[in-house]
Amino acid sequence: MPAPDDLDALARRAAQGDTAALDALLVGVRPEVLRLCARFLPNREDAEEACQDTLLALAGGITRFEGRSSFRTWLHRLTANRARSTYRTLRRRCRLEAGGVALPDQADPRRTSVVAGTRLDLLDAFDSVHPDHAEVVALRDVLGLSYPEIAALLDVPVGTVKSRLHLARRQVRQRLGAE
Repeated sequence: MPAPDDLDALARRAAQGDTAALDALLVGVRPEVLRLCARFLPNREDAEEACQDTLLALAGGITRFEGRSSFRTWLHRLTANRARSTYRTLRRRCRLEAGGVALPDQADPRRTSVVAGTRLDLLDAFDSVHPDHAEVVALRDVLGLSYPEIAALLDVPVGTVKSRLHLARRQVRQRLGAE
């Protein structure tokens, strides 16, 4: 991945309509996006699908990058949201393909690795939390962004980030504990 300063410069140029900068940006961030998607989705093919979805969203939405945060932080938010969206789409698709057969609410530990099952449970728990709160916990606990980075990205005070994180963690714990 290009250096942060180079990445921010590429992103600014791409946001202003420079297609060569956009192409270089997409190539440069793809490995990072795939790695981040794999933190959410346990299956390699699912992570690759989320990566492609993220790159398409990046290409279509780069003009919305305003530079209030670093491009990398903005990319983390986009990736987290697209990975969660891809998971919901895959789950819906699986339900449709099951032909009306009810899917289990939890991963079957006999057929799913502990790590994969935990991530799937976590993604399901995220869907039960207010979207603003789920986004904060994904950015902090899954992708490892700092409080100031999240605050700058969401344009809210650090105290709001901490409050949302606290509420989200409590709701996720309740959901995971109930299962």
